[in-house]
Amino acid sequence: MSTLRRALFGACALLAVSTTPAFADAASTPGRVDSGDTAWLLLCAALVFIMTPGLGFFYAGMIRSKNALSVLMQSFVACGLITLQWVAIGYSIAFGPDVHHLFGNLSWAFFKNVSASAPSPLYAPTVPHQAFAIYQLMFAIITPALISGAVVERMKFQAYVVFILLWATFVYDPLAHWVWADGGWLARMGVHDFAGGTVVEIASGVSALVMALLLGPRSKNPFGDDMRPHNLPFTLLGGCLLWFGWLAFNSGSAGSAGGSAVGAFVATQIAMSAAAVTWMAADWIMYKKPTTLGFISGAVAGGVAITPSCGYMGISGALAVGIGAGVICYLAIRIKNKIAADDSLDVFGVHGCGGMWGVLANGFFGTLGGTAAAVVLSPNPRIHQILVQALAMLAAIAFTAIGTVVVAMVTKAACRGLRTTGEDEEVGLDEADHGEAAYSPGEGAHMVGSGMAVVE
Repeated sequence: MSTLRRALFGACALLAVSTTPAFADAASTPGRVDSGDTAWLLLCAALVFIMTPGLGFFYAGMIRSKNALSVLMQSFVACGLITLQWVAIGYSIAFGPDVHHLFGNLSWAFFKNVSASAPSPLYAPTVPHQAFAIYQLMFAIITPALISGAVVERMKFQAYVVFILLWATFVYDPLAHWVWADGGWLARMGVHDFAGGTVVEIASGVSALVMALLLGPRSKNPFGDDMRPHNLPFTLLGGCLLWFGWLAFNSGSAGSAGGSAVGAFVATQIAMSAAAVTWMAADWIMYKKPTTLGFISGAVAGGVAITPSCGYMGISGALAVGIGAGVICYLAIRIKNKIAADDSLDVFGVHGCGGMWGVLANGFFGTLGGTAAAVVLSPNPRIHQILVQALAMLAAIAFTAIGTVVVAMVTKAACRGLRTTGEDEEVGLDEADHGEAAYSPGEGAHMVGSGMAVVE
């Protein structure tokens, strides 16, 4: 082994030791409902739910004022539609009894056999089964809503509704089964994805890029359009709600109010702070101004990256993941601005690239305990975990890319097109799709920097 390789693996081993979470969950009795764990999980579910309206404000502030309500609606409508889909079949496909390690059967459809009083021994043994199911619902809601950031200002609302229902059923739910469900093939291999680096972040980011390529760029007035954010306070408000909810998004995935939840909460706060400061510093260096959009974009990038690893990282690991996210996602957006894809609000640059970094960082810096792999990819535990994480990342990329293309083509046929007319784009989708207006005519905000949605 070369000196460089010895140094690399030595550093990984040191970080693994220094980042081993020094916490252990309180001794709850499996199979018996614990009121504290139940209250914690329901509170976390409510906080994760508020992230989707927060996402709406985060996105709406970054587009032209004539489309503000349409972008808000794309997030809000997911709250209702995906709830109905999840209760009807989604939860059963994602977490139901395993079928060939690929998806769950429909024996839990309409929450049949999903008790409001008895726990599920497979997933959350100290809370009612419905509490676990409703917590997971909040993840299912926000993931397709994230994709909307790549299709804003040009996708027909009818097509969007059909798309997210199909995408949730045929892309999100099976992928969730692979990674999180008892019997899922990636779960059996020992993938470490605490709160959704593959299922939420990579899936939404890759799908967003695919949809941006399929739809093409937004139309611009031949006399010139100001494409910059029209209301940055909206974006900061939405970013604040995302940050607030992210603490529950990650710590609630522990399933109980114990040390694991505390460790995930602390790691999340550290990583989001580190990424926000890193991005702000990059803007300060490159543009001579510390931008508000850059700061909150960095915070989101840090939340994305720590999501898969927050349960496996201590203080130093969370710091490394956050700084890495700030640098990687910042550079990804600068590169994206030079290619043709109009991923309007940089979903791929932040969620896709940040999710990939977070999933891989688990292999390099995360703890190794608890892996029960059906296939040993390497006799070295560290290398094995890196390879498992890389395999999960590639599987999520390939499955979501192909699945999104298929769903988009079905949606296009069912709705006679994905994209609205040029006339509607010119008028704005607030009026064209919803017959409403967010404001009287006015100018958008002027800004500098490299935050999400900036066009250089």
